[in-house]
Amino acid sequence: MYYIYILQSLKDKKLYIGYTTDLRKRFNEHNEGKVVSTKPRRPFGLIFYEAYKSMTDAKRREKYFKTDKGKSTLRMMLSDTLTQ
Repeated sequence: MYYIYILQSLKDKKLYIGYTTDLRKRFNEHNEGKVVSTKPRRPFGLIFYEAYKSMTDAKRREKYFKTDKGKSTLRMMLSDTLTQ
């Protein structure tokens, strides 16, 4: 399976959108500081993920979530989660 995931920094509350084939491993890598782009924002909570059979579909969805419209959709979808 191919996963897109949304992490929220417990430090600054900002979101990180990513793609992986091994969600547990990638989540641990983020929290262990093995990902350069997220290291200073640790720790993270996993707040959302979607699974796809197709790598192309997963990458397309990740790319969408990184657009302004996609971020707006996420804020609407996760409004209760993001206010906690």
